[in-house]
Amino acid sequence: MPAVSDDGFRVALDGVEARLAAGDRIEGTVSLAYVAAQLLALDEAELAAARRRAMFVLAAGGDPHRELDPDSPAVATLARDLDAPELRADLVRTLSALADPDRPATAAAIDELVADDDLALRTLATALLAEELAEE
Repeated sequence: MPAVSDDGFRVALDGVEARLAAGDRIEGTVSLAYVAAQLLALDEAELAAARRRAMFVLAAGGDPHRELDPDSPAVATLARDLDAPELRADLVRTLSALADPDRPATAAAIDELVADDDLALRTLATALLAEELAEE
């Protein structure tokens, strides 16, 4: 697992901070969850299968390239498929490790996600589904 102090993570977290500071809460928290996802040990086969199911839900709802949010049905499907106590705990630990007092907007977003692990899981699912869409 890469260290949070790696240059790539610092640059990514600076981008998250800029988005959040500019008031782009959804994109900023989804970007934060994407950074956290890079540090999580996700089972690739399980993730691929869960993403496929979520993509079917997304396609059934109309334009599969519309903007995602943590409350969309496809995201809920992915979050439900990935949900496990171990993942929730790892996600909360990973998000907490990303906190930095020099990034106050990011720290506030982390506090919000850590306080609500359902929201954290849905935000992670949003990031993972967006990544799948970007790869198409």
